Amino acid sequence: MPRWVRPEVYPLMAAMTFVTSMCVFQLTRNIFMNPDVRVDKAHRKTSVLENHDEGEKYAEHGLRRFLRTRPPEIMPTVNSFFSDTK
Repeated sequence: MPRWVRPEVYPLMAAMTFVTSMCVFQLTRNIFMNPDVRVDKAHRKTSVLENHDEGEKYAEHGLRRFLRTRPPEIMPTVNSFFSDTK
């Protein structure tokens, strides 16, 4: 194993591990929390779901509510440094 794991491969392994973990997180979130995915046999029998409150709760998660209160800037200090006229 040490023959093919070289130091120049570490950034690639880190990036692939990060991307894979994000995919696993999103798939797990969709399976367990998405109101449109029905895993139970009892819930699969219903053809039309009337769960607007559950869908709203899924779509308006905590991160989205937090980001609505923040200004839409990625680096506010850099933006203010270059845009402020003194």
